[in-house]
Amino acid sequence: MSRHQGSSGKGKSSGRGQLAKGNKSFSRGGDRPKESYSRGNAPMRKRQTPIEKPKTDNNAPSIKSNPDEMRLNKYIANSGLCSRREADMHIAIGSVTVNGTVVTEMGYKVKKTDEVKFDGSKVTPEKKMYVLLNKPKGYATTASEGKGRTVMDLVANVGSTSIRPIGRLGRGSLGLILFTNDEAIVKKFTSSKTGVPRLFHIELETNLKLGDLKKIQAGLYIDDKTVSVDEISYVEGKDKNQIGLKLRNIGNSTIRSIFEHLGYEIVTLDCVAIGELTKKDLPRGRWRHLSQQEVNNLKMLA
Repeated sequence: MSRHQGSSGKGKSSGRGQLAKGNKSFSRGGDRPKESYSRGNAPMRKRQTPIEKPKTDNNAPSIKSNPDEMRLNKYIANSGLCSRREADMHIAIGSVTVNGTVVTEMGYKVKKTDEVKFDGSKVTPEKKMYVLLNKPKGYATTASEGKGRTVMDLVANVGSTSIRPIGRLGRGSLGLILFTNDEAIVKKFTSSKTGVPRLFHIELETNLKLGDLKKIQAGLYIDDKTVSVDEISYVEGKDKNQIGLKLRNIGNSTIRSIFEHLGYEIVTLDCVAIGELTKKDLPRGRWRHLSQQEVNNLKMLA
């Protein structure tokens, strides 16, 4: 009998001192069974390696954005001129200046106090606002202070955005005035090549002669320049001293000079329409915001 055989004739393992018993293995040092990795047909489960989180340096200084600065492309995009991507293209080709200097650097940051211009026109990163006022008599059409009662007093509660009136109506005149901070609209309104038609209802002290109406229609030579209007007619169903007059880019002072040149005195001058905007549902002294469709119509008209 071999020295490695017991009396029962069963052989002992000569490996690491483990006894094979079925599908389980037993450790010599303990009696707790331990499952083997090959357990019937069950798939082998792969141990997952935990993902390590990046370490943070608590001693590193924190970088905070300056609330008074803004990337130039965002500044332009906020003005409503174009998207940020388009703004980058305009910056790259040198169409944008900051404080009079052309800037082509991507990511350039500007301050609120900087003067930014796009193709020569000033850019403001404010939300575009369009307000229509039905002006009463007694208010000057100006944004300047120290002028007594002005139209700015009537729109003081519109919001924090800086808007200003387009065109002028004298203190004694009344009717529609458009306010905005959209420089592109202002430029189109005041351009000598485009402009926006305005319709005035004018009451004269005396009836307007037909011959004088035709003279105004043909154009008058006043103060070394020709002054013409788009349309002029008598107001239907009214006396001949009630006149409807449509023109572009001419203030009420020029309208007064037209009739004074012909020897007429204006009693009332009322702007009743700007483009397709009218005084409907807008009482005297009140204002309202334009709808997006009205803004689009004005831009197309201008």
